[in-house]
Amino acid sequence: MKPRAGIVSFAHLHAHDYASALGDLSGLAEFVGITDDNPSRGREAAERYRVRFFEDAKKLFEETEAVIVCSENSKHLRDVSAALEGGVHVLCEKPIATTTDDARAMIEASRRANLQLRIAFPVRYTPAVRQAKQVIESGEIGRIIAVNGTNHGKIPGGWFLEPEASGGGAVMDHTVHVADLLRWMLGTEVQSVYAEIGTFFGDGEIDDGAILTLELENGTFSTIDPSWSRGAGYPTWGDLTLQIVGTRGVISVDAFAPSLTVFNHDTSSTEFLSTGEDMNRLMLEDFLSGVRKGAPAGASAEDGLRTLEVALAAYRSGRDHEPKHARKNSA
Repeated sequence: MKPRAGIVSFAHLHAHDYASALGDLSGLAEFVGITDDNPSRGREAAERYRVRFFEDAKKLFEETEAVIVCSENSKHLRDVSAALEGGVHVLCEKPIATTTDDARAMIEASRRANLQLRIAFPVRYTPAVRQAKQVIESGEIGRIIAVNGTNHGKIPGGWFLEPEASGGGAVMDHTVHVADLLRWMLGTEVQSVYAEIGTFFGDGEIDDGAILTLELENGTFSTIDPSWSRGAGYPTWGDLTLQIVGTRGVISVDAFAPSLTVFNHDTSSTEFLSTGEDMNRLMLEDFLSGVRKGAPAGASAEDGLRTLEVALAAYRSGRDHEPKHARKNSA
């Protein structure tokens, strides 16, 4: 029997991607409805995707087996806990939370409820990344010495620029994807982080640019550029790239390639249109199959906690201008 699914909040931009993907997955799951603490936003989304709007989130939980939480980062604990208490499995938008205390509380709530809590790291599902992981695991390029990663983007605006809601700027928003790939592909943890962080591209005070240098427990070094450095006219949201250097070879990964470049004379704009598989759809297929089979799939809540620790260590390092241990999130 296919699970019934819903979405909690359309605060996050990715909620629309997930709603579209759920609509395409009608053979795997039934998209029941949407709840949102901003009723006008929720009703608009429900009308757009032709599903029910639930003013009371508990009513949505009563009619579903799984939900995707896409609220502001600081509200993840509230919304994930409510969904778990309501008896449904959860896929939570990244980052898992804004503090490790919140993340651990969410993990404990999942254990108490004996329900799945997974984290939205869709880049794992891109064909280029999966193939690179296979090459690494085969030993074809030898021992991995270093990785240079980027996850650039545009300045998103709205609550993303409000630290109390977001927990931070570009470092919080974009570090976690690359940190997750490093842990997942290399099978190791981040040991320490050194970061230089600043505000360069926008008018606000929140961080929008950074360079992180990571030392991994297996001896590999990595850099991550999570900057919101793409201008408003850039043809895509950003990128996600990896240059993986081994003792016997190098892998160059562009997670969002291949694409078509479209020059529109009427609008004087340029677009990169992906011709690859939809990573969000692949992630939701995996999550929903895991719900149906009772076998958790995809990134775990613990994965979300570990990547949050990397981002928080980067902020501490940027403040003190010295390396910080990734697993120590105070001082």
